[in-house]
Amino acid sequence: MSDDGVGVHVIRALEESRSAQGHLEISPDEREPVRLRDAGTVGLALLPEIAAAESLIVVDAANFGGAPGEVQLFEAENMDAMLGRSRLTPHEISLSDLVSAAKLTQSLPARRALVAIQPADTALGLDPTTPVAAAIPVASNAVSDIIERWLT
Repeated sequence: MSDDGVGVHVIRALEESRSAQGHLEISPDEREPVRLRDAGTVGLALLPEIAAAESLIVVDAANFGGAPGEVQLFEAENMDAMLGRSRLTPHEISLSDLVSAAKLTQSLPARRALVAIQPADTALGLDPTTPVAAAIPVASNAVSDIIERWLT
């Protein structure tokens, strides 16, 4: 997984942070305002969830030309464009494919964002590289900020 799996680490950090703080309930229950989902290898099975969502935040490694571990936010059409340019994942169905499928069915949430972390290494491995591991709290805070902005 190495840096390519950084999104999973950010989701885990958010789950731990939010359950400890308790000020924003994040639950796997579809009736709750915010759901965290590790969708690393889910593929097309995720499409109905995207279609049903009012908003979508994706956290993933993306090659946007930054320094390793740099975090960038891409919203709406900028997210779509970045996902189309940054296909460095070994996943069978990419996020770009899911976004394209949701567009075709007119079910892509209008409010969407990509919190992108510039990878240093996408070779197979269990742990992120040092600069990408250091970016996990930064990306987690970026997701929290987006959620709070969108819920207010």
